[in-house]
Amino acid sequence: MTRALYRHKDLRRLLAPRSIAIVGASARETAFGQRVLANLQDFGGAVYPINGRHQVLGGRPCYPTLAALPEVPDCVILATPRHEVEALVRECARLGVGGVVVFASGFAEMGTDARIREQAALVALAQGAGVRLVGPNCIGLVNWRLGVLGTFIRPLRGQVAAAPGVGLVSQSGALGFALAQASEHGLNLSHVLTCGNSADVDVADYVAYLAEDEDCAAIACVFEGMAEPMRLIEAAGVARRAGKALVVYKIATGEQGAAAAMSHTGSLAGANDAYLAAFARAGIVVVHEFERLLEAAAFFAKAGRCRASGVAVASSSGGAAIMAADKAEQHGVPLPQPDAATTAVLTAAIPEFGAARNPCDITAQIVSDPESFHTCAEAFLKSPDYGALVVPFVFAYEPLLPRIEQLDALARAHGKPVCIVWLPQWLEGPGAREVALAGKVAMFRSMDSCLAAIAHWQRWSQPTGMDAEAPAERQADDGLREATAAVLRAHDGAVIGERIAKDLLARYGVPMVQDALSTSVQDSADAAARVGYPVVLKVESARIPHKTEAGVVRLGLSSETELREAYAQVMHNALRVAAPEDIRGVIVQPMIGEGVEVIVGARIDRQFGPMVVVGLGGILVDLLRDSVVELAPVSPAEAAQMLRRLKGFRLLQGFRGSAPVDIEALARAVAAISRFASDHATQLVELDVNPLICTADRIVGVDALIVRR
Repeated sequence: MTRALYRHKDLRRLLAPRSIAIVGASARETAFGQRVLANLQDFGGAVYPINGRHQVLGGRPCYPTLAALPEVPDCVILATPRHEVEALVRECARLGVGGVVVFASGFAEMGTDARIREQAALVALAQGAGVRLVGPNCIGLVNWRLGVLGTFIRPLRGQVAAAPGVGLVSQSGALGFALAQASEHGLNLSHVLTCGNSADVDVADYVAYLAEDEDCAAIACVFEGMAEPMRLIEAAGVARRAGKALVVYKIATGEQGAAAAMSHTGSLAGANDAYLAAFARAGIVVVHEFERLLEAAAFFAKAGRCRASGVAVASSSGGAAIMAADKAEQHGVPLPQPDAATTAVLTAAIPEFGAARNPCDITAQIVSDPESFHTCAEAFLKSPDYGALVVPFVFAYEPLLPRIEQLDALARAHGKPVCIVWLPQWLEGPGAREVALAGKVAMFRSMDSCLAAIAHWQRWSQPTGMDAEAPAERQADDGLREATAAVLRAHDGAVIGERIAKDLLARYGVPMVQDALSTSVQDSADAAARVGYPVVLKVESARIPHKTEAGVVRLGLSSETELREAYAQVMHNALRVAAPEDIRGVIVQPMIGEGVEVIVGARIDRQFGPMVVVGLGGILVDLLRDSVVELAPVSPAEAAQMLRRLKGFRLLQGFRGSAPVDIEALARAVAAISRFASDHATQLVELDVNPLICTADRIVGVDALIVRR
């Protein structure tokens, strides 16, 4: 990273100021400066309007310049045209203000060299003086507890509620303040922090600040991308160590494809895959719908860490209980049956036409016997088998209000969250706001979003790859690394031929098929006789990385006659795409029997470094694009988890009578390839083992490609 993260102490004067100056304050109602002045009416510190044409604005003394103020302000908001910004930032730097917020647009986002230089000049001035700069092209920021509404967006309503606060960070100001309106229906937002062009202060700095802020219990982030994404990964570590979840909705996820990639894995692992893999390793929670971001973050703020893997469902509707079971299965959330003691309580409280199990149908009797609901909810929350309770609400009406209070009290008493799924289509009906404001009860607008968030929560509560030292299986062997690096350095050209690639990978423990290199048809026939028919014939040339497409591979040759015919064909095809001096010969190797084909490889991402990719091979790699990406290196245990995430994992488990693949051996091969990529990331662009042919008793790679920088 080009600079260290700004932490809470670095941004305190900017985000928790004792005094604020507004340059460009105005009496004109539609002016940005007037809107900010109006928004700061509840701020407890000093507010200084700056405008040389007025003596009083908004009932406050108005000053001609920053230098005329009675004190150096902590935060300066520039509601001025672009051409005035640089001189004002220079004055802020000279005075030593704490931070500057720049609304003006027309800087680096224009894409011209001149405007990029203008923005760079602002950053140089600010950083040189230790002044934190937000923007330019920024809508502003909010610290609700202090009444810091440093934005021209209005009206805004916040509240200091019993519910833990959610800090909201957004690169997009419009999207950030669109989400901020969730405060209207009770969401307790502690901060809304936007950064526009992120010329100085960026989303990673905001996340690190919120991680150390006592008013924030969880962090929600709308994220596009950044030049140094490892800054966000480091900030996520700060949040995780503070016990706060970072929940991210990432936009700009479309992949343009790695058109120049020479390997299958190079094209499979796109930029967004790299982000998602890094996020997973860092314990960042990713939601894939904008509408679910704050809902999930509010749940994490209330939930704490998961104390048991089981989840209970208590419903007055049998249909809602079935819906919960469906979504729990879809998201892998266990709904274990209650133990004997809990079952006894449920059976005594529920009529015989209900269901004293999990999910539990308490039935509509709760209308006439409200105590039955309380009894069942308490029984589930008392049980050590359950870490959370899901309660579908099927109707919005006033009698719900005592039930919400009961659930909140039970959740607090037992230290476990209660998740209310709001099924009424009267979205703001009686009880909705009370749920949002409750301290330990979370609101979800759909059963799917509820069970998805619980699944995220259960995973987040487990250690991640960044929580502990790397397993021994992920660590490098210095001797092997240096010997292999020497071979790579000595190679002439970008593409390393198949035989050398297979040999280097075999040194790392990747099982590769044995072969022989021949330089004539007779050599090939002699090699085939030694290997034993059937055999495979392949031209060896660094100029032909994709052999099948070039027509220089023949499979299943069962006799010398077939081999001689094939030799002539592949050499003819090879000479159409490569010069004779670029052809090293023809590889002869045994024809490996049928098995599940798996493609394993790696590429070096320009932002995140080495990444390992696993997918189903053969035609499935192109047809289904069924692949999983992780940061390299991975341990065998982590590699096994990658395999289980494949949509086609059932093929590896044995399908329609076929024997299951040796998953442990396959995972060791994946881990070895990832370690190779990690050890030699500075020399590599991508590598491929395509395919590994996998059976119950054999894992073997039959082709390999390594591309150097």
